[in-house]
Amino acid sequence: MMKPLILPFPGHENMAHDLAAALSLPVARATIRHFPDGETFVRLDTPVKGRAVIVLCGLHDPDSKIMGLMFLSDLLREFGATEIGLVAPYLGYMRQDKRFHDGEAITSRIFARLLSGLVDWLVTIDPHLHRYHSLDEIYTIPSQVLHATSAIADWIHDNVPDPVLVGPDEESNQWVADVARRAGAPFTVLSKIRHGDRDVEVSNPELDAFRQRTPVLVDDIISTAHTMIETVHHLRDAAMKAPVCIAVHGIFAGDAYQELKDAGAGCIVTTNTITHPSNAIDIVGLIAKALAERYPPAAP
Repeated sequence: MMKPLILPFPGHENMAHDLAAALSLPVARATIRHFPDGETFVRLDTPVKGRAVIVLCGLHDPDSKIMGLMFLSDLLREFGATEIGLVAPYLGYMRQDKRFHDGEAITSRIFARLLSGLVDWLVTIDPHLHRYHSLDEIYTIPSQVLHATSAIADWIHDNVPDPVLVGPDEESNQWVADVARRAGAPFTVLSKIRHGDRDVEVSNPELDAFRQRTPVLVDDIISTAHTMIETVHHLRDAAMKAPVCIAVHGIFAGDAYQELKDAGAGCIVTTNTITHPSNAIDIVGLIAKALAERYPPAAP
């Protein structure tokens, strides 16, 4: 049986080669680009007949990628791929998980139906599961959710003296508690009221008992960063140390990264699910382990 191929989307080549090295798998190539009019061009540059193909494509900025993914999936099947899996370190369209106002599309469900028709299985890391208990509620293909909590906890343990973890809202309570337990640190969770996409009010944290500790803000996603910025302001007003801001996924829409730095963050750290200068926590080993379980190496 031939080994599966790892096929990276543009921008994912470094992670693909790291995964290939860890798993002793070959890397396939495809040309995926946009014409001047915005339409998508896709060409397979590696034979795939008779092989499983692992497509590596983070689905941040998903609208720029979904047509390429759709064309690539069809092309792989046409040229004889036996199976198509998708490793999406970040899975987009998960936050619109209900109809907040009449007439709105519940895009998480629509996107799930689309992806479920393109690939045979999905692996992702810490998707935004708030109103869904699992991806199985909206995806009809086998899906596996990996968690970066241990990697984040290890980084905190090794790099932050006397930390206290701070969750931005009640939604984060269970997740932050797990990271804190693994890091051997205390934690607290704040209250958040969202008035709009860019208007977030965060409760004044009662952190007197932790004043000598380094606050560590932990969240799954930093997008506009307004929640963290508001929290940083409260911590600084409370005369706490400059906080460490950590997220699994660093989207940093617009000038969010610089705005968070300017607000007084001591340092900003993310995993490498989305390539960014803040990447300090490597999740390649996490993905490699999951793929090794799916495609066990042949016995010598």
